[in-house]
Amino acid sequence: MSDLKKVVIDGNEIEVDGAMTLIQACEVAGIEIPRFCYHERLTIAGNCRMCLVEVVGGPPKPAASCAMQVRDLRPGPEGQAPQVKTNSPMVKKAREGVMEFLLINHPLDCPICDQGGECDLQDQAMAYGVDFSRFREPKRATEDLDLGPLVETHMTRCISCTRCVRFTTEVAGINQMGQTGRGEDAEITSYLGETLDSNMQGNIIDLCPVGALVSKPYAFTARPWELSKTESIDVMDALGANIRVDTKGREVMRFLPRNHDGVNEEWISDKTRFVWDGLRRQRLDTPYIRENGKLRKAGWDEALTAAAAAMKGKKVAGLVGDLAPTEAAYALKAMIEGQGGHVECRTDGAKLPAGNRSGYVGTATIEDIENAENIILIGANPRVEAPVLNARIRKAWIKGAKVARIGTPVDLTYDVIELGTDRAALQNLADMDHSDKDGVAGVMIIGQGALTEADGAAVLGTAMQMAQAGSSKFMVLHTAAGRVGALDVDATTEGGMDAALDGAEVVYNLGVDEAEIAAGPFVIYQGSHGDRGAHRADIILPGAAYTEESGLFVNTEGRPQLALRASFAPGEAKENWAILRALSAELGNTLPFDSLAQLRQAMIAAHPHLAKVDEVPENEWQPLEAKAMGSADFRYALTDFWLTNPIARSSKLMAELSANAKMRQTQKLAAE
Repeated sequence: MSDLKKVVIDGNEIEVDGAMTLIQACEVAGIEIPRFCYHERLTIAGNCRMCLVEVVGGPPKPAASCAMQVRDLRPGPEGQAPQVKTNSPMVKKAREGVMEFLLINHPLDCPICDQGGECDLQDQAMAYGVDFSRFREPKRATEDLDLGPLVETHMTRCISCTRCVRFTTEVAGINQMGQTGRGEDAEITSYLGETLDSNMQGNIIDLCPVGALVSKPYAFTARPWELSKTESIDVMDALGANIRVDTKGREVMRFLPRNHDGVNEEWISDKTRFVWDGLRRQRLDTPYIRENGKLRKAGWDEALTAAAAAMKGKKVAGLVGDLAPTEAAYALKAMIEGQGGHVECRTDGAKLPAGNRSGYVGTATIEDIENAENIILIGANPRVEAPVLNARIRKAWIKGAKVARIGTPVDLTYDVIELGTDRAALQNLADMDHSDKDGVAGVMIIGQGALTEADGAAVLGTAMQMAQAGSSKFMVLHTAAGRVGALDVDATTEGGMDAALDGAEVVYNLGVDEAEIAAGPFVIYQGSHGDRGAHRADIILPGAAYTEESGLFVNTEGRPQLALRASFAPGEAKENWAILRALSAELGNTLPFDSLAQLRQAMIAAHPHLAKVDEVPENEWQPLEAKAMGSADFRYALTDFWLTNPIARSSKLMAELSANAKMRQTQKLAAE
């Protein structure tokens, strides 16, 4: 039953849900209300008092619009709709008074503050404040906190909005921040001076409305008006978080989240946010050819000629890496199959069924998790594999969802019902009667760790049959950003990677750095960083990283999203599809496209669902049969959150964070 109420805001009558707060009703009416502590994804604190409005006929003082609901307003004397004024003299005076109070202790060091130019306090002081101050007392000063290597603090600037405390407690699920003291002595602090232990802590930098919390690695490097801003997609995990890439000249300076309710809301993980220094180090910027056991620099013509000569007339295999855009996977498949070879993208050995989208993507969307009543995790550790997805599960848990797990117990920031750690636990659950789950919104999430063992197909089949019996939605949680797109363009070989490499004399490695290629075959490596794949290579062709070319990435729920180019590849490095197109011409079997647009047209003609950017296609449910499984415990796909791909492994900061995480696990306090 809808609870619609009429309310008159600044003379305009609108009808809104009675549960809405006045600040939300004003947004519906198109009126901006200033705020510091209110944030639509956090609980209401009501402590900055900047959002004051006048309620006509109410008390003779302004009311905080973030903490009052429309249904609490009293109608007029003849039953007219209640009236709210947002620009009356009372409101103007109240806002100026609040702003004056906020600036009593604020240091006003905008010229040296990293938040300058994108600071809520600057903007609102300009719009709603006054140009004088009546205070002559010295300003209060506080000591800065050490929150770790990511978030730099300048607590003298803090206006006690408590957004950081509410985010870390509610969304990130850690309890290390809080506010102590009262009145002038109130300050935000961390428990016993601890550093933050979360891989989502960077979001408090965006949430802070002043310069109290800023990015430590980015500090003092650029001003917002110097940066070119490009909308893109993150590839550090398979969630496909929407990001904004800020570049200065040719260098990426920072990553920021973009709002997308269906994917990442407005959060990103710390690896996504801080990996940019890895884009500058250990880059491949010129082709190399191995001679007498040593790599030497070469020109593009020489390298492509050598690669074509090595491939002609040989048995060829192509491997698609975890960060390859869908276009590159499609071009590689066309080129290698034109030479009579095989292509494979499941380089970690995951037993994902080719051609069956319900088996390698599932039927659940990320938004389904939020409304689920039951969530089962099978061999998945979302806190490490997809931290923002983990925050979504936590959100469902706060709403009352039950979360159960089959796998090794780890802290996921919410209560989990442990069902066992091995295949037997999954079999016991599958053998139960699930008819009572009919009509209950359920989501089953299976991780890559459950699918990479020898019995991965049997585990997947058992889980799919169980999801069907309990009429539950099903989701495969991927760890590689490029994997679903490569599966969508059928870059697979019957029998997996072993079958593709069987008898291959030449391996074309498109950015595979997580798998070993045994000695024997001639290896051509195309990638952006000098990682494991490049060390094994006989010819290296330098490719662009994800910020340096436009590409399509399909996320773990099967949603195609477009990553746009923000900067240019260093040195001689070229876009991935262009290298494959040039090499195909050398092989005498030219691929039928000359531009990225033509390549996309050909790819979409073959796989039409990829044209529906930012839509999740409905997948036809085709459950695999449940076969006999082994008896081993489920292992998680990732052990180290920070060093999962070549870009992260090239980053000094990621190495430091990885070392810190290992120290946390080994060191125990004396009291423990």
